[in-house]
Amino acid sequence: MANFVWASKKPLDDIATICESNITLNKAATGYFANAYVVLLGLDRDNKSIAIKPITKEEINLGYVSPEQQHNITIKSSYSRICNKLFLKEIAKLMELDFSNNNCFKYRAVWDGKEKALIIDLKKSEG
Repeated sequence: MANFVWASKKPLDDIATICESNITLNKAATGYFANAYVVLLGLDRDNKSIAIKPITKEEINLGYVSPEQQHNITIKSSYSRICNKLFLKEIAKLMELDFSNNNCFKYRAVWDGKEKALIIDLKKSEG
């Protein structure tokens, strides 16, 4: 008798793709942002990681987040995207990323329940 393991349509790993002008999250990672109105972007230079924290419309209305810290997120059925060229320039400088020839870089990400944010580990490239 064969021991089939049936393939899932859902990606198992949360993956973030970093390009010159945006961060694209795969379908698995996008699930954490279903109720996000905007996101916060954070950079931990020491640990070489990025945090993306979903912010709801209610949190915006309560004034918890200043307008300067709010970043738009576009959510589609199979991915989501956050655009911020200035932030990505900082990432490129920190990690010495070369975006010429339209290069993009894939990284593993994990949901941090304590921080309520998706953490992208810039030390764990997916090739």
